[in-house]
Amino acid sequence: MNTDFEIIEKENIQTLKFPHVEVLEDDNAINQRKTELERALSLGNLEHSKIQIFFEDEQSKKMVETTVWALTDESVVLKKGVGIPINRILKIA
Repeated sequence: MNTDFEIIEKENIQTLKFPHVEVLEDDNAINQRKTELERALSLGNLEHSKIQIFFEDEQSKKMVETTVWALTDESVVLKKGVGIPINRILKIA
């Protein structure tokens, strides 16, 4: 899946702009994303494992390899408080 995605460092995410529009179209995909995020949070907290987050900002599709530190209702929180809006995440691997 990562052939169309630009790799970005987590430190550069805070400079991106994110539209408020949901990137996933169906409820099953949205529910699957929620399950994947909860799993990524567990992996980050228990095993300090890095995961790949595929997301879309206002310009293009991007991928970051990082550890998930926390989840809020609206965003995934990475190290140093960097966040990615959940509604902009396409896939977690």
